[in-house]
Amino acid sequence: MNRYDYNTLATYAALSRIERETCSRKNESASRPLVYICSPYSHGCINDNVENARRYSRFAVDTHYVPIAPHLLFPQFLDDHLAEDRQTAMSLNQVLLEKCSQLWVFGSVRSKGMQQEIQWAKQRQITIRYFTEELEEIE
Repeated sequence: MNRYDYNTLATYAALSRIERETCSRKNESASRPLVYICSPYSHGCINDNVENARRYSRFAVDTHYVPIAPHLLFPQFLDDHLAEDRQTAMSLNQVLLEKCSQLWVFGSVRSKGMQQEIQWAKQRQITIRYFTEELEEIE
């Protein structure tokens, strides 16, 4: 008589496969580095800039990074036109940038805020990568 019940073995094999696949996906997600998305917000048309930041963030996800785009988050509750809110946002940006492994700069326009973020990244020796608005890396 067989010591092992086939149903138990089949169930064990199926659950083991699911666990391996789940762990693989978790490891893949855990290995995605954080990248800071640096692009204009209030310079020019804000609506166009927000759409571009969304596109840049999607590009980061598609290339297996986790995008941090503060200018998509903080304007939800901070007013960029108020000096105190602007200063608060820039302080929060600095905190987030310090958590990232890279700074990705998009487009040819460098707003005052972007220039500050680039300077912070240089001071902290964070890798800076430059991209065109068409998502092509500039060497």
